[in-house]
This record gives sequence, structure tokens and C-alpha cells, in this order.
Amino acid sequence: MFRRSIYKTPAQLQSMIEPGLITAEALDAVRPLIRAGVTTLELDTIANRTIRARGAESNFQLVRGYHHTICVSVNQEVVHGIPGDRVLQPGDIVSVDCGAQFQGWNGDSAITVVVPDPTRPSLVETREELSRVTEGSMWAGIAAMASAANIGEIGAAIQDYIEAQGVSEVSGETYGILREYVGHGIGRKMHEAPSVFNYRTPDPGPDVKPGLVLAIEPMVTAGGEATYIEDDDWTVSTVDGTDGSHWEHSVARHADGIWVLTAPDGGAAGLAPFGVTPTPLA
Repeated sequence: MFRRSIYKTPAQLQSMIEPGLITAEALDAVRPLIRAGVTTLELDTIANRTIRARGAESNFQLVRGYHHTICVSVNQEVVHGIPGDRVLQPGDIVSVDCGAQFQGWNGDSAITVVVPDPTRPSLVETREELSRVTEGSMWAGIAAMASAANIGEIGAAIQDYIEAQGVSEVSGETYGILREYVGHGIGRKMHEAPSVFNYRTPDPGPDVKPGLVLAIEPMVTAGGEATYIEDDDWTVSTVDGTDGSHWEHSVARHADGIWVLTAPDGGAAGLAPFGVTPTPLA
């Protein structure tokens, strides 16, 4: 049986630039609307409109049984929340996952935003810290990809970053890393081999070398790592009811370095604290 290589050619990497930028634009359009009084379906509508205006299509809608452009996960929901009539409330922690397919190539990215709530500053601060830890661990993993010999080093860097943050203020426990949901390769399909674990594993995994494109996406909780799937058969929530956060970027390793396909600056701002400078695809 024919199996496509997990490594892309330079020309194929070039083809992945546009869907990455379209995905980033859709999330940029959604971000300012994540505020109290807005429904999650309204966020979905804006993302869909943005992607279609660029001549692309939502790759989420190509997943069997899923009919929306984004996933919106709120509070104890970590990933795969379905947009609908839920109205966002002050203090909510909201993760939005989005992807676009353009001319047969895919982008995939996610952000987490905390809705302002002046009446509960400690709640907002705690949730923003969870988001910061999750985002930071993503950039730690991306930075590791710049010099890693194998994919296992990426997961180890993510875990090390999270563990270095110490104890969650909301639960008094260490932050939890989802084990059943991981990152992945991306290219002609949104989800491709190989798996990208967000924690250290005995198997080092495939080599990291030019042509590898990964969706690096830590999913972190403020408490336990155990989750369950809600009755809608999609939404993944924490068993202990603690908050979740999700950040993701699609990243290419090429002959001259790495480039974050779903960040307009290639990841320069996020990678700077790690001493890594991304190099544009030639």
C-alpha cells in the first residue's frame, strides 16, 4: 500500500504558506469578538466568512460529521466544542481552533482568550495565567523543533516548560497535560502522521529534518488531565471541572530553519524569548 512521505518538498512547503496565513487571518478576525454577550455561533460565522473571502474553505467542515468552521471550547471544555447559541460570559476562558484548506493544502491553529470581568480580577488573572502557560509551552515546543533531532524532543520541551511553572493557583495542583489528544503532521490533509505528543515518551519518534510540517498544540488544564466527551459526541471536558486551554500553530522545518506558517511574522515574536529566529521559506 502506498504511503505518502511525512516530509514535504520545498515546492510543497511553499504551497502551505497561503493556507497558513488564511487560518491566521480567520483567528485574527475572531479574536476581538471574544467578549461578553457574543454567541459562539457568531464567532463561527466570522471565521467562515473570512476564510471564504480568501477563496479557501474550512477544513473542519471536511471532517465527517462536523458542520462548523471552528471549535469553541469554554471553561472546563478543553477542545472540540461546537459553536451554537451559547452566550459568552464575563470571565470565561475561551479556546478557538480553526483551519483552512487552500488549493489542496491545509493550515491549523488555535488561540485562547479570557473574557474581561472587572468584578472578578482574581479569576481572570488565574485563567490568563493558564493560557500564558499553555501558549508558552507551545512556543517552547516550536523552539525545540528548530534544533531537535527527533519529534520526541518537542514533546519533552513542552512538558518541561509546563512543569517549570509549578502549581496552578486555582487547584493547588500541577498543571495537567492531556494525554489522549496530541498534535500531528499536516499537509494535504489537516491530520497526518506523525503524532506529536505534548509530553515525554520512550519512543523518540521520526527524525526532524527539512520538509517536516507539524501542528504543535498543547492542551493544558488547571487540574487533572482526565477528560470525557460530552453528550454532543465532540466536546472534550475535564472530569474534575477545572479550566482548559489550547494553543496551536502549524510549523515547517526547512533547509534554512523553521517557519511558523500560521503566524504572519513566522513566529518571530513568540520565539524571541527562546533565542530562536525563524527563517522565511525560500
